[in-house]
Amino acid sequence: MGMLTILPQDWQCEIQDGDSLLEAALLAGFRLPNSCRNGTCRTCLCRLQAGQVHYRIEWPGLSAEEKTDGWILPCVAEADGNVVISVPAAVMVWPES
Repeated sequence: MGMLTILPQDWQCEIQDGDSLLEAALLAGFRLPNSCRNGTCRTCLCRLQAGQVHYRIEWPGLSAEEKTDGWILPCVAEADGNVVISVPAAVMVWPES
């Protein structure tokens, strides 16, 4: 389990073990751009600002250069601890309680 921080909004939520970053955000009421949810369409492409992730699939739809530059696909990325991602297009679906 870790914490997900979404920038530039500075929203935070818990990430349950086994949840992708996208799933954690959606469960907390934060909508990130997404479509296929299997790592191929790249709609959810965003930048990892801090922390580390691993992927549910062997080769997500990213080039080696994109990975080196910090781009991730949160629909198939799971956190290895706390992570910070930059998703300017994220919106809050419902207010935090």
